Amino acid sequence: MTFAADVIALFPDLFPGPLAASNHGRALSEGLWSLKAHQFRDFAEGRHRPVDDTPSGGGPGMVLRADVVARAIDAVSPQGDPRPRLLMSPRGVKLTRAT
Repeated sequence: MTFAADVIALFPDLFPGPLAASNHGRALSEGLWSLKAHQFRDFAEGRHRPVDDTPSGGGPGMVLRADVVARAIDAVSPQGDPRPRLLMSPRGVKLTRAT
């Protein structure tokens, strides 16, 4: 059985990165699993293809636009795809030197 993974990222050239090392890398080269990296901007609209915006509640930083994320996920993993969908979230404890 071959497993397939799709990654949607702003920097898809960084993949497979660490996934190409050790047993994972050997399994990848032997065709036991496959990895496709997709560019987030391919699913954005407009001249500059923006993928992020300011948070709706204010505050510092930027957040990914929900419409772009939804289009990307729907294109890469269509309805009925049995693979799990993992979405990395910024929620969590802020990293400091003390932690």
